[in-house]
Amino acid sequence: MASETTIAMTKKLFENLQSDLKALSAEARKKHPPVKEASEACMLKLRMILSKPTDLFSELLSSSSEIVQPFIMGCDSKNPKMVHISLTSMQRMIQHQAISATTADNIIKSLWNLMNSGIEELKLLQTAILMITTNSIVQHESLAKALVLGFRLYFTKDSTTINTAGATVRQLVNVVYDRVNTEDSVNSQEPLEPFATDKMKMPSKIAPLSLRPCARDGFLLFQDLCQLVNADNPLWLTGITEMTRTFGLELLESVMSGYPRIFLEHEEFGFLLKERVCPLVIKLFSPSLKFRQGIPSAPSPIPVEKPYFPIVMRLLRIVQALIKHFYCLLSTECEIFLSLLIKFMDVEKPMWQRCIALEVLLKLCNDPKLVRSFVETYDIKEHSAKIFYDIVSAIGSFIQTLFMPAVSNHQSSRDGNKTPDTQGAPPSMVAGMPVGSGVTPQPAFVYKNLWIPLIMNVPQTALRPVLIDMVDKLEPPVIPDGYALTLGFASLLEICHSVEVNVLLHQNTVNGTDATHSHTKSQDDELQKALVKSSWAGLLASLTLLLEASTDEQATEAILKAEQSYVNMSGVLELITTRDAFVTALCKSSLPPHYQLLILNQPSASKPHAERGHIRVRSLDMKTSPSYHDDSFDKSQVVAVGTALPTLNMPASSLQNQVMLTSKNISCMRAILSLAHCHGSILGSSWNMVLTTLQHLVWILGLKTASGGQLKSDIHANESSGAIITTAIMADLPVLSSMLSRLFESSQYLDDVAVHHLIDALCKLSNESLEIAYNNREPSLFAVAKLLETGLVNIHRVEVLWKPLTAHLLEVCHHPHVGMRCCGAEAITSLVLAALSYKFVPPLYENKRLQAMLLAPLRELSVISQTDVRQKQLECALLILQNGGETLGPGWPTILQVIGDGANTQGEVIIRTAFQSMQLVVTDFLPLISPPCLSLCVEMAAKFGLQQSELNISLTAIGLLWNISDYFYQQRAKITSDIIKDEDPSLTSSDQLWMCLYSKFGELCVDPRPAVRKSAGQTLFSTIAAHGDLLQNITWKSLLWKVLFPLLDNVKSKLETAPSERERKGPEANILMHHSRDTAKKQWCETQVLIMAGVSRVFSIKKEHLEELDDFSRAWAFLLQYLERASLGHSAEVCLAALRSFQELVNGPAKEETNSQSASPQIVPQQSIQRDGSSSQPSVSQTMWNTAWKVWLNIGNKRTTPPMTIQAATTVDIPSQAFLCQLVLIFPKIFTHVQDHFVCDMFTDFSKGLSVLSQTLAVPIAGDTSPFLVPTNYESTLTPVQETVIDAYTCLCENVAHIKSSEKLYPKLISHLIKCSEYATRVPTFGAVEVKPPNSVKGLTTGYIASDMTEFSEKCMSLATEVYSKCCSLDSVVQEDTLKCIIQSLSTPLGAKYSCSSDSTWKLAVQCLLKCVRSGLSVPKVKASTSSTDLWLALSKALSDFLFPKVPANESQSLAEFREDEKLDCLVVEMIRKDILPFSSELPKDFIASVLQILNRGSIHSQSPNAPVSGKVRHLFTQKCFETLLQFSFVNDENKAASVSQVAVQTLLTRCVTIISDYNKDIHLKQNVPSLSQVNEVVSAIQTMTTLISSLQKLSQDSVDHSIWERIISLYPHLVSCIHSKSDSVLVELEKALSSYTVLLNTPAYARK
Repeated sequence: MASETTIAMTKKLFENLQSDLKALSAEARKKHPPVKEASEACMLKLRMILSKPTDLFSELLSSSSEIVQPFIMGCDSKNPKMVHISLTSMQRMIQHQAISATTADNIIKSLWNLMNSGIEELKLLQTAILMITTNSIVQHESLAKALVLGFRLYFTKDSTTINTAGATVRQLVNVVYDRVNTEDSVNSQEPLEPFATDKMKMPSKIAPLSLRPCARDGFLLFQDLCQLVNADNPLWLTGITEMTRTFGLELLESVMSGYPRIFLEHEEFGFLLKERVCPLVIKLFSPSLKFRQGIPSAPSPIPVEKPYFPIVMRLLRIVQALIKHFYCLLSTECEIFLSLLIKFMDVEKPMWQRCIALEVLLKLCNDPKLVRSFVETYDIKEHSAKIFYDIVSAIGSFIQTLFMPAVSNHQSSRDGNKTPDTQGAPPSMVAGMPVGSGVTPQPAFVYKNLWIPLIMNVPQTALRPVLIDMVDKLEPPVIPDGYALTLGFASLLEICHSVEVNVLLHQNTVNGTDATHSHTKSQDDELQKALVKSSWAGLLASLTLLLEASTDEQATEAILKAEQSYVNMSGVLELITTRDAFVTALCKSSLPPHYQLLILNQPSASKPHAERGHIRVRSLDMKTSPSYHDDSFDKSQVVAVGTALPTLNMPASSLQNQVMLTSKNISCMRAILSLAHCHGSILGSSWNMVLTTLQHLVWILGLKTASGGQLKSDIHANESSGAIITTAIMADLPVLSSMLSRLFESSQYLDDVAVHHLIDALCKLSNESLEIAYNNREPSLFAVAKLLETGLVNIHRVEVLWKPLTAHLLEVCHHPHVGMRCCGAEAITSLVLAALSYKFVPPLYENKRLQAMLLAPLRELSVISQTDVRQKQLECALLILQNGGETLGPGWPTILQVIGDGANTQGEVIIRTAFQSMQLVVTDFLPLISPPCLSLCVEMAAKFGLQQSELNISLTAIGLLWNISDYFYQQRAKITSDIIKDEDPSLTSSDQLWMCLYSKFGELCVDPRPAVRKSAGQTLFSTIAAHGDLLQNITWKSLLWKVLFPLLDNVKSKLETAPSERERKGPEANILMHHSRDTAKKQWCETQVLIMAGVSRVFSIKKEHLEELDDFSRAWAFLLQYLERASLGHSAEVCLAALRSFQELVNGPAKEETNSQSASPQIVPQQSIQRDGSSSQPSVSQTMWNTAWKVWLNIGNKRTTPPMTIQAATTVDIPSQAFLCQLVLIFPKIFTHVQDHFVCDMFTDFSKGLSVLSQTLAVPIAGDTSPFLVPTNYESTLTPVQETVIDAYTCLCENVAHIKSSEKLYPKLISHLIKCSEYATRVPTFGAVEVKPPNSVKGLTTGYIASDMTEFSEKCMSLATEVYSKCCSLDSVVQEDTLKCIIQSLSTPLGAKYSCSSDSTWKLAVQCLLKCVRSGLSVPKVKASTSSTDLWLALSKALSDFLFPKVPANESQSLAEFREDEKLDCLVVEMIRKDILPFSSELPKDFIASVLQILNRGSIHSQSPNAPVSGKVRHLFTQKCFETLLQFSFVNDENKAASVSQVAVQTLLTRCVTIISDYNKDIHLKQNVPSLSQVNEVVSAIQTMTTLISSLQKLSQDSVDHSIWERIISLYPHLVSCIHSKSDSVLVELEKALSSYTVLLNTPAYARK
């Protein structure tokens, strides 16, 4: 198919050629015959070829010279028509490639001739270009000639020809180098000479033989172009007569730009670049370098040439091509060119030149690889020029100069351009675009009242250079307003893009590189760092300026993206300074003007812990910077107005100023959020600046902290604070808040190091807020809220961030500012709850270390005293229990400690919350708690009992402890098995749990509140009583020595320090309280009473367990000593309770041998008691009771010893009657246990015991208690003390016989009882205490009242008499003159008789005397003790005092009572008659004499001294006395007693005579009226006579002396004289006496004899 097409085209060509030949022949027919002939011959040739069957094209090609010859001749003819026909035909052949090389040369020559003739110039150019472009047969000189043809025609005068020739030349040049490319693409085996640079130093018309043919043409062409531009003659393009430098530069640039591969692959071409082009360019740049617009040049003979725009523009294009394509070949030259470009941008250069240079740099910087090469070749090397750095700096300086109004206007005027009218504030019409309200403003930059438009949308579309492409301009164009700034802006963005591409591409490559390329990787890292280091400073300065001046959202966004990109690159490359600088710039841009100066320049923004003495202040330039109301500030863009966030160094006045946020600030804020969100992993320490900025923006926008750390807008709060949020931003606030939340949510994707940086920055920010709050300024809660948010989303790697995060939050919780503190507490509790609910692998209850770490912050909140923090802590603990208490496992100790710590606070709400958790633990979770934690549970429950704020909680906590004790008891088997399984060294037995429980009860028992102490004490002892049997011996020992005994000591010490006055403050000040509990001391007394009773009860009911302890004796002694000290205290209540406890201790069963003995033991002689060696070694039980005995003695002695002196204003501590009663009640029980062991110090101990009992009786009764103890009537009754003492004495009397060597004790006992019996008549005193006598007062009184001892004494008399009657025969009793003591003691009431307080006393004394005398005199040893005269003297005195009392009976005594008393007197006389006088021979004579004297006296003084004459005369007594006297006096004359009696009768008679005689005298004198006493005496005398006569009559005649009868008879006249008495009583008795004389009127029998 292709061959048929070719044949058809060939035939068509033949037809066209024949037609052209015909036309040429016809045209040349007249004037040019040779042409005609040649044409016809050629037509014939064509016919011949057509007629042959061979290949037509081949035949045509081989005959092309002949066929073309007519056409060449036609051209030579110079005939326009013929030339036209000829050129057309040659073009057909050229198009069909039907010409040979020779033919082509001929055609070129023909064309050359036509060119010289100026004929068909356009057709010539067409033919030439067809000949060269259709094939490559035209080479070397022909090719050069064709090119020269074009150059020649380019410089004609016809513009069409010029343009066509220019295009032709450009195309031809391109064809030349296309051939080189084609040639290089074909492999050739043709040998070539090596390249030799020495042969090419000078230009030559011979191309290097190292090149192939087409390359040689290209080499020579390029060389000649350089020659032509340099104004030198061409070596290959001969024939060029003229050449413009602009066209030559244009051709050079097109070749270098279009065919860079040729120069790179062929060293020869590269040599040309280096040796020809570069020097040429540098040479041509000279005018531009030297020229300084507006600055006078230095004196020089050669004037400075002004830069020519076409040349400069083309040179810069060449420079662009050289740098862009041949940088690798021309590194040194490129350095020069780049330096030239940088110099071209100096402010002294024309603006068009600066812009063209900037366009070149824009193109260069658009190539990332080229930028990389710049840095790799120059900047990274130590001693090389920092080209890339200079480029960026130059662009930055260029931009900055544009914002200098003076410079900008001057630059425009120098350039000859009119300064735009739009310079300054934006006009209403700019470039035909309306600007105003309701119309979108034109993008522009505004800075310090200078408005520069942005002429195109730079970020979205690539900026196309304008000036460098103006190849047709001969003069510099007018620079569009804003083009220079737009160009610089675009250049910055391209630089940023190229650097970013290099860095990111490098990072992607590095991530895929293995460790074997570490060296290369290190080099690449350095290169990337150099890229950023060389560019960041200039970029930052320029971008910051542009950002500040930008009024276009898209431009602002582009700038922000560029800065974000550099932050990212700096972070990736670990360029801290660079990263921080860009972050700072972003942050500054996001804040209002001046606000940044207050925030970002203070050390606290990056170093919150900087020393306060070194904080920087604002410099002078800050103070003089534009104000908020500067004209450059676009108020129309304000979207929010708020107040500044307080900072450390911000003056107080600045806090009241309002700050305004614009839409640009919000855009910057978005950029910061986006940066942190996307590149948070590389921010590092820059997080501090980012977060500081966000915090201030959030503050200004009025975003407040919400739950979970999120931020929300509070409209009401904003209105109250004066903040203004416009509708333009109102809808964006939720978006911004969401972006903030997403920012911190994205931290979950950061690596661990980045998270640490984030948390550290938040902590620093929070520290600053803490410092601000310390200065009494409102702090921001932003940092704390975001710490919470960060922590919540990073729970999955909690071990990485937990400690630093919670450590700072704990610091926040310590802050005194309420909001700060609460926010920190909420953050910690939320984090703890979130962490505990997270599903870790393995679970938390299997990871003890992790769980402890998570709960540690919650525990550390306990050290904070603020109520709000503790409340949140405890609420968190409660939620933990409610949501996952069953999975706590090893976390129980921490939770329990947290709960327990809640009891240490003073807030009632906190305590209630904590106790709610504690109750939940005890009621629901005890089975889940390990045994070691159970002890902790006990401790925490006890803490709630010890807290002082809520009494009800304390009491309930004690109930919880009781519940825990029940759990211990019920689950004792499980607890024991768990302890064995856990193998925890801190807990080896369940008894340790019990000890912990008891210890806490002990602590509660010393709580300051009485109700708690009481409840705890009761619960403690109830627990011991209920569950004490479970304890082992060692635990019992610990319980005693570590709980109970220390508890006793603690209570005692508390009591000693308790105040005695009632406190009049607090809520209880007005509560009515019983006087017995109205002071702290009294309340502690109650506690001590409870504890003593409880401990004693434990000893009592658990004695069988305690006795098994090896130190039970020591414990017993300790408790007794404690009770002793307590009983000796100043509190009557405590003392009494101590004795009651003492009683409970000893109130156990008596020993079997004691119980088996008779209640009324017989007196056992000392010799009959069996002794063995064991008695000297008392048993443990004996030792215990001996200790109790000694304690009792000590208590009794110390409490009953009377004070000898009393200081003024001193209160006498006198024991109460109840105390004494209790003391005495203890005696019998102890005595029954120790009575068998009174061996060594028997007498002393026995005496001490009796002394205590006797001293007890001497203690007076307090006046305020007397109505309850002293009877209201005068009848004697026993007081409780007396009654108990009597019981004690009775016990002694009954058990003394069981005491070994008791014979020695009887005298002491009887003596003691006798002494006590004397109290009825002699009330014992109590030292120096003033005591009122018994029954002296009625009702309440002050002071002390003595007890009525009457009945008590009588009972003691009876006991003493009874004991004596049983033991009177003992030698010790006889030897100790016990009877004498009894008689002496009885003589007192006997002598007092009617003066005794009670008649029963002396009456009982009489009975006792009679019994004791009879018992004593029945003992021979008593009778034989005649040497002991004291006994008989005492007895005679007692008889005399009783029978003849000094005090008469009461006048109110009835006659019957008198007679009863007389009978007692008669009993005494009867005792004398029967028990004494019959044994007068065995008794002392003096005693018998005194007895007879008593009888004698009784026979005389028979009438009561004050008895009326009414008959109260002791007739019976007198009769008994006389009868007894006469019975034993007149038995025989030899009896000395009889003589004594006769003397007595004589004395009696003499006394009667004297009385009667004196009475008669008084009667007869009549002046003296006898007194009543005298009458009574006379009556008594007369009665005596009557009695004497009657008694004498009953005696035998021999027993009465005759002188007595004589005396009686002599008395008769005196009696008769009494008949004159007017006293009836005298007359009555006189009648009886005279009647008795009737017996004497009869003559006696012996007289009758």
